[in-house]
Amino acid sequence: MTNLMVKNKPVLISEAWRMLLFLLLAQLLVAFVGRSIGPLGVLIGEDLSLNKSQIGMLPAALFLGQAFASVPAGFLTDRFGSRKLLFISAFFLGLGFLVMTFLGQFWAVLFLVMLGGIGYGSMHPITNRGIIVWFPLNQRGTAMGIKQTGVTAGSALAGLILLPLGAVYGWRIVLLGACILLLISGMVSYMLYRDPPGQMKSNNPTGLVSFYKSMFNMLKNKSLMLVSFSAMGLNGSQMCLNTYLVLFVYEKFGISLVLSGILFVISEVSGTLGRIAWGMISDFLFKGNRIVILLIITVLTAFSSLTVALMSSATFWVLVPIFIVFGFSVSGFNGIWMNLASEIVPPQQAGISSGVSITFGSIGVMLVPPIFGLMVDQTGSFTFGWLFISGLMVLVFFMLSYLAIINKRESKMG
Repeated sequence: MTNLMVKNKPVLISEAWRMLLFLLLAQLLVAFVGRSIGPLGVLIGEDLSLNKSQIGMLPAALFLGQAFASVPAGFLTDRFGSRKLLFISAFFLGLGFLVMTFLGQFWAVLFLVMLGGIGYGSMHPITNRGIIVWFPLNQRGTAMGIKQTGVTAGSALAGLILLPLGAVYGWRIVLLGACILLLISGMVSYMLYRDPPGQMKSNNPTGLVSFYKSMFNMLKNKSLMLVSFSAMGLNGSQMCLNTYLVLFVYEKFGISLVLSGILFVISEVSGTLGRIAWGMISDFLFKGNRIVILLIITVLTAFSSLTVALMSSATFWVLVPIFIVFGFSVSGFNGIWMNLASEIVPPQQAGISSGVSITFGSIGVMLVPPIFGLMVDQTGSFTFGWLFISGLMVLVFFMLSYLAIINKRESKMG
């Protein structure tokens, strides 16, 4: 049986894959609740009488909370490991969304979504570090891809389960049940997950001075910043797809709410498969080269969004292959991004590195969906919104190309 070394101590590979299951469980249930904002947005919008821009502010609030939490969560995870923080993360999200189900004021709902976002955003650096310390480099792409399928799988389950149930019983009661399930799963992950023996933890002292010093060191890393700015565009585009897909198909093509929800599920399932596939392609075909994968994903996303923008009419079956490709690309990029952001720095800094990158990615989600929604409100058409996504992908492509040039130059110098 193959071993890996964690601070000169052998750890069974089978144990690493078992721990991956608990990380996946935590990521899945957090996404099931947190990403329910996308498919449930149409029902929340009807209940609270929201326009398209306000619906876009719901995921923006979630990722505002993520932006606040990602770097501190990564900093703490580097020092204390992942186990205890798994439950704390689930608690923040579960409690925030649970209280939200009892509120009727839009701004109060936004505040509770933001509070839940603290838990949602914390889970990423917590589980990312779990992957980094349990798996060797040549398996991390696959392991991270599997772990990140929890995000799209959780989102897909929200569309598959919560949206139809919410249409019948109301979004509040079904989301309340999902929050209770999340709190239970957080406790299960805490009880069963273990950090590896002798895992590499940062030796820096805790405290605000150490925290800000570590954060600003990350901000000086040019490669990490290019990854993070690219993630702003990709992450924001992904959340536009999640937030507006159901509304777009329902209003533009007159397809029923149930079938629109199925297209959402198809998109997210494709993203789930994409996270595994891109990770394996990166590991086995490109020998750990994550940048080339992100370049391919960017091109596919740009063409998918352009195709959707130019469509004047379509049936359900015509839209299926389009959203398969769209989801496979823009919803499948996340694991590659997490790998790249974590591998740019030494393993003992993987938590705060991914936290900083996630913060920038969160800014993209805070900005892009409301802008997309505002374009739809102002023009009365989704066309310019989808063209906006294609334009963003052009910018991302150039940033990633520059990153590839920098990496090639540094590898020659090294």
